[in-house]
Parts: sequence; structure tokens; C-alpha cells
Amino acid sequence: MTAKPFDIGSQQFQEEVLNSGGPVLVDFWAPWCGPCRMVAPVLEEIASDYEGRVKVVKVNVDDNAGIASRYGIMSIPTMMLFKNGEPVETIVGFRNKDELSSIIEQSL
Repeated sequence: MTAKPFDIGSQQFQEEVLNSGGPVLVDFWAPWCGPCRMVAPVLEEIASDYEGRVKVVKVNVDDNAGIASRYGIMSIPTMMLFKNGEPVETIVGFRNKDELSSIIEQSL
């Protein structure tokens, strides 16, 4: 079984992202967002490729407006790479797998 991005809410954000020992890629998305749906399979591949090295989670901005507001999410999809509980990289808009992998590799 390969790793898959999983949805988290406010309750899990602290544990899964801020308290995580390793890097976490957070996808801020919404079900009505076309580019968000386009990037979803790319994130599944990233989660599989980086299994054990990078956790990939999804935050629905409609359901978790507080988290989106805290990190200044103005448009979606926005992906943020967190290390040691701090955002170190922000990627706005659709990116292909090679672009995302390159950004992740630079941060590892």
C-alpha cells in the first residue's frame, strides 16, 4: 500500500503538521476548485514517491477557514511545505510533478 494524501482539519493540523518531526506538504484546496482537482493526482504521486520522507496532507479551505486565514491563503490551490512546524516554501497554483519534486528536493 502506498502513501496517499489525506484530509486533515483543525483538530489534526497541530499534530500532523506543526508537531511533525519531518517535512509536511500541505495542500490547501476546495472541492469546487478545478486546478485543485488537476493537482490531486500529482500530489498522490508525490506522496508515493516521498513515502517515509515527506508527509502530504490536504486542508479543505471551506471547512477550515481559520487555518487558511492563519497562513494567508488567498488563492487555491496553494501548497505549503512545512519543516519543524514552520512554513518554508509556498507554491501557488498548479505545478507539475517535476516542479513540485524539485521544490521538495531543495528543502530536504
